[in-house]
Amino acid sequence: AIAADADSNPLEEARKEVEVLNDRILRIAAELENTRRRAEREKIDAGKYAIANFARDLIGVTDNFERALRIADSDAGEAASDGVKSLIDGLRMTEKELISALDRHGIRKINPAREKFDPNLHQAVAQVPHADIPNGHVVDVAQPGFTIGDRVLRAAMVTVSSGPGGAAPADNADGESGQRLDTKV
Repeated sequence: AIAADADSNPLEEARKEVEVLNDRILRIAAELENTRRRAEREKIDAGKYAIANFARDLIGVTDNFERALRIADSDAGEAASDGVKSLIDGLRMTEKELISALDRHGIRKINPAREKFDPNLHQAVAQVPHADIPNGHVVDVAQPGFTIGDRVLRAAMVTVSSGPGGAAPADNADGESGQRLDTKV
């Protein structure tokens, strides 16, 4: 029994217990700090992206304004009455104000004509040959996209160039195939 008492030094045991408790306290403090940071980040994201669903609903309104103005511009030529011209001007101003209001709240319109295709922001609906636009660049925008902050609300629907001629890229000298555009999102 005396040998057992000599091996168990109460002071040494107390130091080990203090060390273990200090380690636990540090881990709990770190976990608490991580939780606080995560909650703060979620609060910022909630404020930043809270209007995302509302914005998605308004995107349809912007599409309708764009369609109406496109039809009005093609149908209403010089023969249109002053009343019709005023109505078209009013539609243009309303569309401009809607886009401006969305922009003030961090919702940006993506209209990527002639830009390099980006599968994170664009959805390719077709790939066509084009003599003037390089392979992998947007030829035409079928429907503009929208982002809020760094998130995509709706990808822009685009037609992408396959380069001049439209033929499939030929194999090069080392047997590797030429560049192809990955249109999968």
